[in-house]
Amino acid sequence: MKPTLKKITLAGAIVALMPLLTAMPAQAYVGPGAGLSLLSALWAVIAAVGVAIGFVLMWPIRKMMRNKRRKNAAGSTTTTATAHANTASTTKSDPHTS
Repeated sequence: MKPTLKKITLAGAIVALMPLLTAMPAQAYVGPGAGLSLLSALWAVIAAVGVAIGFVLMWPIRKMMRNKRRKNAAGSTTTTATAHANTASTTKSDPHTS
C-alpha cells in the first residue's frame, strides 16, 4: 500500500507541532524585584484610572459650584454698589469729614 500525499502532509504537521505541545522548563530566575515592579506598575495604572474616573464624575459638580459662586458674586457686587451709592448720597458733602 502506497502512502498518499494527504497522509504524509498530516503526519508531517503532527511531527512539526509536537514540540509546541510539550512544556520546556524555563532556565531563568525571577527575583522578588520583578514582582514588586509589576505590582507597583499595576497599582499606578489602577490609581490613574481611578483618578480619571473621579475627575469625570466631579466635573459637573465643580461646574455647578463655580456657576453658583459666580452668580452670588455678581449679585453681591450689584447690591454693594447700590448700598455705596445710597450711603454717598445721604452723607454730607464736607470734604474734611472722612
